[in-house]
Amino acid sequence: MKVIKNPLKTNWSEFTKRPEIERNQLNQIVSDIMSNVKENGDQAIYEYTAQFDKAKLSSLLVTDKEMDSAKSIVPKELKDAIEVAKRNIEIFHKSQKSNESVVETTLGVQCWRKSVGIEKVGLYIPGGSAPLFSTILMLAIPAKIAGCSEIILCTPPDSNGEINPAILYTASLVGVTRIFKAGGAQAIAAMAYGTETVPQVYKIFGPGNQFVTKAKELAQQNGVAIDMPAGPSEVLVIADETCNPSFVASDLLSQAEHGADSQVTLLSNNEEVIAQVNKELEKQVVELPRSEIAQQALSNSRSILLNDKSDCIEFSNQYAPEHLIIASDNPDEYIDQIVNAGSVFLGNYSCESAGDYASGTNHTLPTNGFARNHSGVSLDSFVKKITFQKINEIGIKNIGPSIEIMAEAEQLFAHKNAVTLRLKEIQND
Repeated sequence: MKVIKNPLKTNWSEFTKRPEIERNQLNQIVSDIMSNVKENGDQAIYEYTAQFDKAKLSSLLVTDKEMDSAKSIVPKELKDAIEVAKRNIEIFHKSQKSNESVVETTLGVQCWRKSVGIEKVGLYIPGGSAPLFSTILMLAIPAKIAGCSEIILCTPPDSNGEINPAILYTASLVGVTRIFKAGGAQAIAAMAYGTETVPQVYKIFGPGNQFVTKAKELAQQNGVAIDMPAGPSEVLVIADETCNPSFVASDLLSQAEHGADSQVTLLSNNEEVIAQVNKELEKQVVELPRSEIAQQALSNSRSILLNDKSDCIEFSNQYAPEHLIIASDNPDEYIDQIVNAGSVFLGNYSCESAGDYASGTNHTLPTNGFARNHSGVSLDSFVKKITFQKINEIGIKNIGPSIEIMAEAEQLFAHKNAVTLRLKEIQND
């Protein structure tokens, strides 16, 4: 990691930039894929699966036989671990349920909101070298709690046309409705537009590479909601003199191993801490199976020495990280100052991996600075709020005259008349 010492605040924006992606070529490639799937449906999916995943499929839908086989393949130890995570995620997301009360804004005027689950949602789950079955827990569990009636899942097959057993087992465990063998931008297009086999959904969730991310953006432009803008994984660690440097290094590497385009950042007001963490990074990275990927990510990452802890928090808020770790024996002193972050991990034992898997919080989070204005996925992501109002004769008498005056001022006389007719009828009674 590059070490930067005491940069001027006027230059901080330079160090909050994420790795750039060539946009023009990406836009054209993904746009072509989306158009092809929209026009040719399943056939386009088959062709792209053969091209990108090297798999020749006869069917997109995962069969009951494949589901049963997966259940027998997944080791009991992994099943038990998934159950622990499932329980904690359910507890945390059920706690987000709220019963909104009826409010009488004026005598005779009642207003309230009702949460309704989005009927059809689509989940995208990456496969390949890191099949993210944990993301199924993070998305399908709140979808079920919210009351979504149809939960569709798309994930890419391997070259044999098979889905990782852990993905199938987890999807079955949490009540996914149907699973389809489709990956990349073509899977997003299938869920956005619908094909002969894959149903159209109303909102699409899930992480992915730059092609998946761009496809979600294009789907949103065509009226399909998405969970959030997203990009490569990232973590920012604020470490003081009470941190454990080996812990900090392991946290940085846990994000760096996601992909070469991931970015990790270390902030400290202690030069010795930065030196020790970087020494640990060198020692730990060579031991990782994904060492080459992690080292590429580290080449795009930085250790930054700042004057004090307040500067560290200020820089972090400007960066707005997906994951923020406060590596300190006294993390609570930072809490009130944190305003831009996807998810925060407090203290030396709160590793980011806990949030990724089993603490209960959701790991689908805003990246690329979107934590300034977006929340991570929660129960609310899977519901829409419908407002209700109930007005009786007393209520319309109380607010009617104000409505008439305002409608007339806006030259909307039909609006005014809708009130006037009612007031006259009450008067005549």
